[in-house]
Amino acid sequence: MATNVNVQGSPVRKIVVLAIVLGVLAILIASCMTVVDTSEVGIKFKKFSLTEQGKLDAVPVTGWVFYNPITTSVYSYPVYVQRVDYSPFTVTTKDAAVFSMDPVLAFRLNRDKAVDVFAKYRKPLRDIEEGYMRTVIYDAYRITANKYTSDELMASRAQFEGEVRVMLERSLIDEGFLVEEFTSQITPPVSLSKAIEAKNQAIQEALKAENLVKQAEANAKISIAQAEGEAKALRIKADGEAYYNRTVAASLNELLVRQDAIEKWDGKLPTYMGGNNVPLLNIK
Repeated sequence: MATNVNVQGSPVRKIVVLAIVLGVLAILIASCMTVVDTSEVGIKFKKFSLTEQGKLDAVPVTGWVFYNPITTSVYSYPVYVQRVDYSPFTVTTKDAAVFSMDPVLAFRLNRDKAVDVFAKYRKPLRDIEEGYMRTVIYDAYRITANKYTSDELMASRAQFEGEVRVMLERSLIDEGFLVEEFTSQITPPVSLSKAIEAKNQAIQEALKAENLVKQAEANAKISIAQAEGEAKALRIKADGEAYYNRTVAASLNELLVRQDAIEKWDGKLPTYMGGNNVPLLNIK
């Protein structure tokens, strides 16, 4: 009976042992393998060694990556666009006015420089954003703002932001980061805001007064034109009436002369007197 039990139990023990071996093997494989997604770049590096130039011994990897977890490790960075909305900070202009800057940066890691970024910082991308990148942004604003007075900065905000972006891109590209978008909200000091508001109000009032003057001048010109038109019309009317009266008067005078001659005529035809057939009209 005992012999039969051992014979029957032998396959069970084999299966258990095989399962244990497979489990241990699976754990070992899992600890020696990782997958780097296509939206990331992996850096496979040796933990305890540097090159002769003092650089980290590392190579970029992607897909299925096998390594020795005792001496080697794999770190990955995302290479898709990252968007960071930084907390506002202040900078000072050339005339000591304090402006508040509220920047927003969209960037992505240059895949070809991922190894250099990891070798230099050895930190997650989020820590680099809040450390190195924020410092670069602040310096770009600070250095550029020192070239402007407060009035110049307010009058040339687009130019100011363009200069900040050029300086920012130059610094970040050298470090392996590509700027996709950079915007900021510039807030002037309260005193300057009030001065600008008062200036704008004065300009609006001046424009309003100027418009009223122009409107009054236009109305005066309209009135003058209307008066001149009416006077011209009256002159034309008067000239017409005078011409009519003269014409009528001339007609009446001619009729009156004829009427007077008719009234003085005695009804006799004219007689001729004298020699040589020279007619003489005798009107009594």
